[in-house]
Amino acid sequence: MQKNSKIYIAGHRGMAGSAILRKLEQEGYTNIVYKTSQELDLRNQQAVSEFFTHEKPEYVFLAAAKVGGILANNTYRADFIYENITIQNNVIHEAYKSGVKKLLFLGSSCIYPKFANQPIKEDYLLTGTLEYTNEPYAIAKIAGIKMCQAYHDQYGCNFISVMPTNLYGKGDNYDLQNSHVIAALIRKFWEAKQENKPSVEIWGTGSPKREFLNADDLADACYFLMQNYNSPEIVNIGTGEDISIKDLALLIKDVVQYEGELKFDTSKPDGTPRKLLDVSKLHSLGWKHRIELKEGIQKTIQDKFENN
Repeated sequence: MQKNSKIYIAGHRGMAGSAILRKLEQEGYTNIVYKTSQELDLRNQQAVSEFFTHEKPEYVFLAAAKVGGILANNTYRADFIYENITIQNNVIHEAYKSGVKKLLFLGSSCIYPKFANQPIKEDYLLTGTLEYTNEPYAIAKIAGIKMCQAYHDQYGCNFISVMPTNLYGKGDNYDLQNSHVIAALIRKFWEAKQENKPSVEIWGTGSPKREFLNADDLADACYFLMQNYNSPEIVNIGTGEDISIKDLALLIKDVVQYEGELKFDTSKPDGTPRKLLDVSKLHSLGWKHRIELKEGIQKTIQDKFENN
């Protein structure tokens, strides 16, 4: 990518897309195209076709998706599979038709089998049953990966796919009904501190282990791969380190300086017992995360609450 290359970021207002936009602007890219969902509905094939015909981007970061936490994924199952497949189909196909030089598709670590061996290698894809609660979303993302690979095989398109682990950071969603775990916990502990609540409720047993990546590290990795990686084979993006939900809650409690206690609601689902990505492939390519979890959470809290 040249500094004046025309780059389209689909989903520039989401956590991943906005981080990619910040990264490109920091690196001095001056010809970045993006549209809000009101300006361009990526579910509308005709609208997407007209956009690509008119704008003719050279590079595409496909970060647009309908996303949510365990509750949203399980509640809006039809919406998650329909909207995500439709968005991907339209953007990937129109990128091919308009001659895009390179496209990066953002998948998700939930594509892997529920009981995959840990840490999860890229070649574990499609080797077992998915976690039920986010199966529609996962299947949509798998379809996107396979579509990129098929367009590479049939048409020679340089379409690459990356699998980020759980993200957090600037631009996260703090709605308790639809948020991911770090955002939900940050909000719960922050509000409990402000309101002097005696305890904070944590969903599940606290025993599942999760890996977390700061959105700005994800953007840095995507930028690196867009410059240096040209294979249709998927690449995991993560830290290679995980933490139990209980220890994560204690870490956030410490950062927020909340004095109350934790209460675990074991009637709520735990989801997958452990989800840690094998990031040896990404490390071998020359990229490693920079932002450690505690530092990232401190910055996230500053951005969301203390600087408002």
